[in-house]
Amino acid sequence: MIRIDLPVWLHEVADFDRIYATREERMQLCIALARENILRDRGGPFGAAVFECESGKLVGAGVNRVVPLNNSVLHAEILAYMSAEAWVGSYTLAADGLPAHEIVSSCEPCAMCLGGALWAGVKRIVYGATRDDAAELDFDEGPVFPESYNYLRARGIEIVPGFMRAEARAIFELYRDEGGPIYNA
Repeated sequence: MIRIDLPVWLHEVADFDRIYATREERMQLCIALARENILRDRGGPFGAAVFECESGKLVGAGVNRVVPLNNSVLHAEILAYMSAEAWVGSYTLAADGLPAHEIVSSCEPCAMCLGGALWAGVKRIVYGATRDDAAELDFDEGPVFPESYNYLRARGIEIVPGFMRAEARAIFELYRDEGGPIYNA
């Protein structure tokens, strides 16, 4: 049996009735999700959310659930894509009639999550901490190359790297201080 649950507290942190009008507000939410995931659930130090690009409407959110649910693919971005697709009722966020969507993540997406952006249909990827920041904590983000980003850009996906990097990177220090496991080293 496979069961995927977002933490019950997620809706306390992510307000689906609120408009996140600025990029700062969107990243602050993702950082808050990552922080709460460490403190409340002993989960990985990653948070992500999907927003309508123009309106700032939150349509999906996720936190890393790899360790709590014993499942290597339950990264924050993957769960954010899944919850957004369920919310809009489509297997793609690029379906006819839907507004453009973006994924905002507290950390640069790993190889799986970066590839997932293309299939999910987002038009923009915004991330805070970098893969180098994650590597300092001994997380391995997998085979992501400059060509990976060039491929996504050629497919019409905008990349906004290192946004609020210092604030997002601070979550890794909290994770280290709390003794969180490095599960993919």
